[in-house]
Amino acid sequence: MHDSVVKPQDGELPVSGKAALEKYWRDKPDTKNLSWEPFKTEASASGELGYTFGNWKMVMKDTTLYGNYCTIWKKQADGKWKFTFDAGNNTPKP
Repeated sequence: MHDSVVKPQDGELPVSGKAALEKYWRDKPDTKNLSWEPFKTEASASGELGYTFGNWKMVMKDTTLYGNYCTIWKKQADGKWKFTFDAGNNTPKP
């Protein structure tokens, strides 16, 4: 995760910054399992930015949610990729 990450939230203000995002998820005790599967990935011509687009699934104590996501990635000086922006929406069960 990139330090300047921004994560829009459904019905809430965006969460901005790595520490704030870690705290946001730490305070969600019902979250059991989050998985995602990209079906589209692409990098910019410069090779410094890229994105993934796909489906996600979140299994919680009493329900399972489904949706789509788009994540923007930034290549770091050490060659590793970290996400800098992540957004998604809910969808019906596939």
